Amino acid sequence: MRPQVVSHRGTGDSVAEHTLGGYLKALEDGADALECDVRLTADGHLVCVHDRSMGRDTVGPQLISTLTLDQLDDTDLTALHRPWADLDDEAPERDEDGDRVLTLRRLMECVADHRTASGQRVELAVETKHPTRYAGLVERRVVELLRDFGWGREGSPARVMSFSYVALQRVRRLAPRVPVVMLVDHAHYWPFLRQVVGDDWIIGPGVEDLRDHPGLGRRLVEAGREIHVWTVNTRADVELCRSFGVSAYITDRPAFVRSLVDG
Repeated sequence: MRPQVVSHRGTGDSVAEHTLGGYLKALEDGADALECDVRLTADGHLVCVHDRSMGRDTVGPQLISTLTLDQLDDTDLTALHRPWADLDDEAPERDEDGDRVLTLRRLMECVADHRTASGQRVELAVETKHPTRYAGLVERRVVELLRDFGWGREGSPARVMSFSYVALQRVRRLAPRVPVVMLVDHAHYWPFLRQVVGDDWIIGPGVEDLRDHPGLGRRLVEAGREIHVWTVNTRADVELCRSFGVSAYITDRPAFVRSLVDG
């Protein structure tokens, strides 16, 4: 079976990450699935943002958890992607719908609409970020949204990922049929994790760990684990993943990786 090409936070190498415009570009580029990080705002909305604060994406280190969606709504996430746009007479005008803070609900609507219009099984990989002041409320809100879309049961096009074992336990209690991905950022964690993760949990190592510690890949293959790898951006990354039978390549370059996979 052809491995799945998963767009990491949208098409991050050409469009600002975690924006609707970035995800639409990823779909144009042939992504089979979209990956996002989610955090909870002060008024209970799940938004697609990687960092705890807006300091990396915009100006001013304000914690997402202390801001309301309305306060975030006027933020231009492409500001750092095109810092000199105000001085460029030929710069495109701001697309306020395409580059504002994206809610998980809006992204799910985008996926559902694309599935209906294209007939393709586009999937969604949702990573919950921890630690957070809201703890288990994040996973509860994610599962509630999945149920709203009819995606909280077996055959769901969505999966939940996390570096937190406890977070994925919560998801499994709330929605036992939704696939979960145990992300691994250090190879030496796996001997401990393998004793506690479910037999059907997908494992998500980083490509650097897979390269630096090939024994990790071999052990995952020997255990019959489904493997999803981040962040696969080069030809060498693709070849490495291919050697281990990786089933999902999470990438900042979906068009490029798709061309290698199809080739």
